[in-house]
Amino acid sequence: MTTTRQFGSDIPHLPTDEPYGKRDVPRGPAPLYLRALAGLLDIGIVAIPLVLGWYIVDSLRDDNGGGEADRVVFGGAAVAIALGLALWNRGFREGNTGQSSGKGWVGLVTRDIHTGDAIGPKRSLQRAFRRTGTEVVRESTATDEGFAVREKDVSVAAIRRRRLIGLGVLVILLGLVLLASVAVGARPLSFAEIFHALFDPDGSQTDIIVRTLRGPRTVLGLVVGMALGVAGALIQGHTRNPLADAGLLGLNAGAAFLVVLSMYLFGFSAPSEYLWFAFAGSFAASVIVFGLSSIGNGAASPLSLALAGAAVAFFLQAMTNAIIIVDQSSLDSYRFWVVGSVAGRGFDVLWQVLPFLVLGLILALVSTPGLNVLSLGEDVARSLGTNIAASRALGIVAITLLTGAATAACGPIAFIGLVVPHVARAITGPDYRWLVPYAGLLGGVMLVTADVIGRVVVRPGELQVGIVLAVFGAPFFIALVRRRKLASL
Repeated sequence: MTTTRQFGSDIPHLPTDEPYGKRDVPRGPAPLYLRALAGLLDIGIVAIPLVLGWYIVDSLRDDNGGGEADRVVFGGAAVAIALGLALWNRGFREGNTGQSSGKGWVGLVTRDIHTGDAIGPKRSLQRAFRRTGTEVVRESTATDEGFAVREKDVSVAAIRRRRLIGLGVLVILLGLVLLASVAVGARPLSFAEIFHALFDPDGSQTDIIVRTLRGPRTVLGLVVGMALGVAGALIQGHTRNPLADAGLLGLNAGAAFLVVLSMYLFGFSAPSEYLWFAFAGSFAASVIVFGLSSIGNGAASPLSLALAGAAVAFFLQAMTNAIIIVDQSSLDSYRFWVVGSVAGRGFDVLWQVLPFLVLGLILALVSTPGLNVLSLGEDVARSLGTNIAASRALGIVAITLLTGAATAACGPIAFIGLVVPHVARAITGPDYRWLVPYAGLLGGVMLVTADVIGRVVVRPGELQVGIVLAVFGAPFFIALVRRRKLASL
C-alpha cells in the first residue's frame, strides 16, 4: 500500500490515487438471506399474540373451568391484535417509511422502482398478493440514492378525517370490550345464556349473574375509566406537567384520609357507606390546594398547584398512616379499598356517583376551549381576553367532580390518568376539544379491559383492577416514554 508521512508521523494514510472519504455503496436488490430474515422477524411479531392466545384458550378448557364465551373472547382478541400488528407493521409503517420492524432491524428498505421513494400503505399491503413495481434494497443504498419517506398529510381535512375515524374505531372497540366484560367471569357462560339474560330474563342463576353482578360492574368500570381518563387530561393541561395525575393535586390522599377516618370512627366497611366520605375528602383537598396555590398573587399557576398539591398529599398521607397504625380494623378495611377495584359494587354505588360524573364530564367538555388558550401560555391567554382564574377554577371543579366520584366508588386507581392522556395526545395532537373525548373513551377501554384480565389470570380467584393496571401500565408507560418524547405541555 502506498503511504505518505507527515511531520515524522508513522501513521499510514490512504493511497494517494483514491479520493479521501470515498466508500463503496452496494447497488441493486438486497440479498435474499437478508430479506428472508426480515420476513421471519415480521412473522414473529404477528405470531407472538397468536401463540399467547392459543395458550390462553387452551387453558380455558371446560375441565379447567373455562367456557365458550371465555374462549371466544380471548381467542378473538388474540386474532384481532395479530391482524392489527400486521396491518400497522406491513401496511402503514412499511408503506410510509419503507421499513417494517423486521426490515428496520436488518437494515433494508422497500421503495418504488421508478421513483425510489416510499410506496404508501395500500401498495405495501398489496405486495403480499401481487407485484406492484417495488424492490427491497439495503438502507445505505436507499439513503445514498435519495430515498424519501411519505410526508404525513397535515391539512385540516385530513386531520379531522383521521380523528373521526379514530373515534369510530374506539367506539367499536369499547363495545367489544363491554361485551367481553359481561361474558367473562368466574362462572363460565355461553353466548345463548348471555343473550337470554340481557333480553329475556326469567330470574335464573345466569340471569342474576349477568344483570346484578357483571352488568353493574361493567357500567361502573366504563364510567369510572372515562372519568379518570378525562380528569388526567385536564390535570396535565392545567398543571402543564406531563407526569401529573390525581395524586399530584392531593385528591386521592384527601379521599383516603376521610375513608380511613370513617372506618375508624363509625366502623364503615361497605363502599356504599364510606362513599360520601371519600367524595368529601377529594373535594376538601381540591379546595385547600386551590386556595394555597392562589395565596400571594391571587391566581393559581401550574407550579403553585403542583407544589401545593404535593404538600397537601404528603400531610394527608401522614394522617392516614397515623390512623391505620393505631387501629387494626381500619387497616384491614383500608387495605382492600386502597388497591382500587370495581368488584362488589352494584347499581346502588353507581347511581350515587353518576350525577357527579355526568356533571364533571359536561364541565370538562365546556372547559376545553379555554384550556386550548391556556396551553399557549398565560400571557398569550390574557392578551386574548381569557379569564385565567375562571378557566382554571372551572377545570379544577371538573377534575374534583370526576376524580372524587371515581375514587369514592372504586378507590384510588392509578395509571389511567397518567397514561391515557399521552396515548390520546399521540393520536389527536394538542387540541383538547378532541383530546378529552379520546381520553374518556381510552380510559373506559383500559379500565374494563384490565378488569376482564383480572378475572381470569388467577382463576378461580380474582385480581383487583388496580393491581392489573400497575402490572401492565408501568411497562406500557416506560415503552411510551422511550418511544416518543413526552409532549411539552
